[in-house]
Amino acid sequence: MIEVRDVHKSFGTQAVLRGTTLRIEKGEAVVIIGRSGGGKSILLKHLIGLIRPDSGSVLVDGKDLAKMSERDMLPVRRNFGMLFQMAALFDSLNVLENVGFVLRRERKHTDAEIQRLVAEALEMVELPGTEKKMPAELSGGMRKRVGLARAIVYRPAILLYDEPTTGLDPVASARIDRLIHRVWEELKVTSIAVTHDMKSARTIGRRIVMLHEGRIHADDTMENIFQSTDPILHNFVNGIAAPRTELA
Repeated sequence: MIEVRDVHKSFGTQAVLRGTTLRIEKGEAVVIIGRSGGGKSILLKHLIGLIRPDSGSVLVDGKDLAKMSERDMLPVRRNFGMLFQMAALFDSLNVLENVGFVLRRERKHTDAEIQRLVAEALEMVELPGTEKKMPAELSGGMRKRVGLARAIVYRPAILLYDEPTTGLDPVASARIDRLIHRVWEELKVTSIAVTHDMKSARTIGRRIVMLHEGRIHADDTMENIFQSTDPILHNFVNGIAAPRTELA
């Protein structure tokens, strides 16, 4: 479904991705881990065409995003839903308007259909009856769940999560993780999450990919990743401060 081939990306003199290669099959639940500032979110944004590589290819269903115009990319992006770090809700819109924003913009649904689809999405994220609430009335965890409802309301085939539990307390984080897992199971989507939270990774992923120094350092099942004796991987997943030479 998604293939990243030898992608390089730099910002000024800072090389972020240095020949990243990755393949993700339909229906997988993949978690991308790595140090803060190591390029995880940059890689995620390449998958949806928000950032284009300096060289290399990003293919979605065989279509190379790097060679597509913004107009041609629109139907490809329709296959994606994304939950951003801070939920990215429109503060001036209520929950109904936020979750139904894309549906209303497409002008393919009646108001009644939009209300039904939004209600179904809110039910799935355990926020029924909140349509009239404003973002300012919601807790951080509730805002994230509204963001998740917005990501799934039009039933995309691929869901991207950028640090989904950032800024949340442990209880709210656990709830988000459980809902992400539920969405993956019930909607049969391809799930790709970026996180440095290993507890979250255990819940929402079935396969873990570690990005280190701009390249894929490890790519394996959850069990094998957490049992690995590779020093860089072992230290990261166990939160061990390694010697400076290993973190260069």
